[in-house]
Amino acid sequence: MAALRTPAAPPPRHPPSLPPPRAPSLGLSLALPERRLPGTERLPFSPPPLGDWHLWSVCLGLPTGLAGPWGMEAQQQQTTLHPLVGRVFVHTLDQETFPRLPEHTAVPRTVPVTYHAHLQGHPDLPRWLRYTQRSPHHPGFLYGTATPQDRGRQVIEVTAYNRDSFDTTRQRLVLLIEDPEGPLLPYQAEFLVRSHDVEEVLPSGPASRFLTTLGGLWKPGELQLLNITSALDRGGRVPLPIEGRKEGVYITVGSASPFSTCLKMVASPDSHARCAQGQAPLLSCYDTLAPHFRVDWCNVSLVDTSVPEPADAARTPGDGVLEHDPFFCPPTEATARDFLADALVTLLLPLLVALLLAVLLAYIMCCRREGRLKRDLATSK
Repeated sequence: MAALRTPAAPPPRHPPSLPPPRAPSLGLSLALPERRLPGTERLPFSPPPLGDWHLWSVCLGLPTGLAGPWGMEAQQQQTTLHPLVGRVFVHTLDQETFPRLPEHTAVPRTVPVTYHAHLQGHPDLPRWLRYTQRSPHHPGFLYGTATPQDRGRQVIEVTAYNRDSFDTTRQRLVLLIEDPEGPLLPYQAEFLVRSHDVEEVLPSGPASRFLTTLGGLWKPGELQLLNITSALDRGGRVPLPIEGRKEGVYITVGSASPFSTCLKMVASPDSHARCAQGQAPLLSCYDTLAPHFRVDWCNVSLVDTSVPEPADAARTPGDGVLEHDPFFCPPTEATARDFLADALVTLLLPLLVALLLAVLLAYIMCCRREGRLKRDLATSK
């Protein structure tokens, strides 16, 4: 009787060993050959501590001011502003508006800082907003005048760059564009100030001084700035590097009070005619803007929107035939003309001349060869 055999028990199953946890990917793919010394084993990679992230960012070429550990972007600052439709909007970009530039350190005023602003989701600024900065040692300005089509909410992202330490930080400006309150400003005047650049007029101090001095030429009333535009944006040219030469700036001022007699005389056709002849314009009052602001009185324009423009008269369609004009009487009929002779002269005459030249050239090249007689005498028969 054969002995019964008990089947061998299967080997115990152990749970598969889990691979060591992997560090988050930095988006870099490095294919380097693996080299280890004899008797050593491979250790799993562990992420660097947060305190050493700045050193790792420098070694890997990552921006240190924009991103934190594992590429997470630092929290942006947000500021809410309220521009008004039809009123000039000016926002200064300096180190005070960026208190985190750079982080955990105090930035001296002499550090060069530049800014870059754009509309969120777009590479450029909106059409009504402009940016200017004279140099990295000067503040930057966002300025412009919003139109009724720009009413609503717009987000502007501003990035500041420290040119010494290469630190960067961002700020988000939320613009809530609304309609202005108060009376309308139907009387608008534009002045060309040649003694200033645009960034010299954008601060509140020079702008307020200009309105105060302009009040002496206008009737008493509230004057408000409507727009500020650099002369370079209106077709002006960069001046020569001479002391005292400026680019110029156009300043538009509005008021609810009508224009004074002095301003009307400056913008009259007679004054423009004198300017065209190189003479001084008609100015019946004292120039209160001088000497702080040198205004070009030949480039003053006045706009009165209180009087509505007349509507165009209804046009009646005509029969399509022009009226009789004694100065333009085109011929109604053209006489028949034969162009065969003109065509033959135009075509055959150049061909005949070319043929004669070809025959003359062939005679010179083939029949008038020098040394032919000497060759025949030196050659035996």
